[in-house]
Amino acid sequence: MNHRAGQIGAASASGQLYPMVEPFAREMLSTPDGHQIYVEQCGNPQGRPAIVLHGGPGGGCSPVMRRFFDPDHWRVVLFDQRGCGRSRPHADIAHNTTQHLIADIDLIADRLDLGPALLFGGSWGSTLALAYAQARPGRVSGLVLRGVFLARQEELDWFYGGGAGRFWPELWNRFRGPIPKDEQGDLIAAYHRRLFCGDLDTETRFALPWVAWENVLAALETGSSGMSAPNYARAFARLESHYFVNGCFLDEGQLLRDRHRIHHLPAVVVQGRYDMVCPPRAAWELADGWHRCELRMVPASGHAMSEPRIAAELVRAVADLSVQE
Repeated sequence: MNHRAGQIGAASASGQLYPMVEPFAREMLSTPDGHQIYVEQCGNPQGRPAIVLHGGPGGGCSPVMRRFFDPDHWRVVLFDQRGCGRSRPHADIAHNTTQHLIADIDLIADRLDLGPALLFGGSWGSTLALAYAQARPGRVSGLVLRGVFLARQEELDWFYGGGAGRFWPELWNRFRGPIPKDEQGDLIAAYHRRLFCGDLDTETRFALPWVAWENVLAALETGSSGMSAPNYARAFARLESHYFVNGCFLDEGQLLRDRHRIHHLPAVVVQGRYDMVCPPRAAWELADGWHRCELRMVPASGHAMSEPRIAAELVRAVADLSVQE
């Protein structure tokens, strides 16, 4: 592993986000099991392909995600994963597993005739990028990952079992407060029961503190209340809790166990030193011993890709990989 902590800024790109571009194509792709997946493309139609994998699960893609790529060089594909964003049915968990998402990426790659693509993903997006690359290494040209989440129980315990709450006790109390004390030993399961109770008002009411807990801890310095629009919050919370109670539909430790399948691929991991959502240990474990993986530990930064140092290093990472082939 090539550690470059302390050398941030030595990469070839300036670190400035590229100007906003509009998609040159948008479409809804139908899956064999009844989902409609929103897909958009921007940049150079003849450029090198890159696939953006958003976080959550349930976060949806956003226009700012287009700005990490030189639009003259890259053909950037963004899509809303099953059940969220503009994909339909909304907030739905039927036929919604990691394996279904891998199949959706295959569907998109085939439909658009992409060839091997760079995978760009943060948080849950890094999980899905690793799962896809390990399942389909021949369809991947490289990876840019942020805020690594390896979907292990210890990582879920950190964020939903009180670890992060030791640093933010007032916010932790606000998160667990809606749950009766006799159920607080497993907050993921307790929230999951309420998020799937069948009553829209109840599901929305419990979705809001679920999302707020993650949002308010995402950036190292934030004035955000963490609150989100109710419709967005319900989809986000339902999908996250669905995946988390099921171990993200991966074997425990699978992404480290199968890392050998992608050792030949170049990768850059951008990790906030003070990431409270996905602490740096997972990123370090992933990169340690992976010869072609470069870990860039970003000082004075947390989890969010919107933080200035994180955003700048993501731009540099994509630019660096663009000249490797």
